[in-house]
Amino acid sequence: QLEFITPFQLYFNPDLIFRKFQIWRLITNFLFFGPLGFSFFFNMIFLYRYCRMLEEGSFRGRTADFVFMFLFGGFLMTLFGLFASLFFLGQAFTIMLVYVWSRRNPYIRMNFFGLLNFQAPFLPWVLMGFSLLLGNSIIIDLLGIAVGHIYYFLEDVFPNQPGGKKLLLTPSFLKMVFDTPEEDPNYNPLPEDRPEHQPRDHDQNEQQQPQ
Repeated sequence: QLEFITPFQLYFNPDLIFRKFQIWRLITNFLFFGPLGFSFFFNMIFLYRYCRMLEEGSFRGRTADFVFMFLFGGFLMTLFGLFASLFFLGQAFTIMLVYVWSRRNPYIRMNFFGLLNFQAPFLPWVLMGFSLLLGNSIIIDLLGIAVGHIYYFLEDVFPNQPGGKKLLLTPSFLKMVFDTPEEDPNYNPLPEDRPEHQPRDHDQNEQQQPQ
């Protein structure tokens, strides 16, 4: 917005990425949501809201799995971008988050600007229809829905089917970086660190009171 850089330095361009080694475009194309305006703030609000609800809900205590969902979704969108004329994928990423949240919370009632009442799983489709009313292409929204459904199916549906198994396994290095290590059940703390050796609050208060 301050014109230090231009969208031409950020958009997804396979030729510049692989021939000119402008690797940053693999990331920056997800970070640009257009000029300041209704569409920009609309995307920011939904990105913040549903990213937070996923992190505090079904991904609570599973930060590495949360990051892996980001990487998996971004990878699939990038593959699709290689074969289509898509320049910015941030909106598709937002729709993916909305789709995963909506499928994991199917019984929540939603209200869209006081006009529509519907169940949460219909939210991505309502947003796509709203995007169409704004004159935007729905290809980006369809891509986000498709990638979100692939993740949801592989993570939540297929492992619970007869003969199914979990295919999306979070790499161990992500768990080492993002997840809190579990306490060793065989760890034996030093005597001074054991709870029974810690002074109690009322004992400390008695010591502080003058005789």
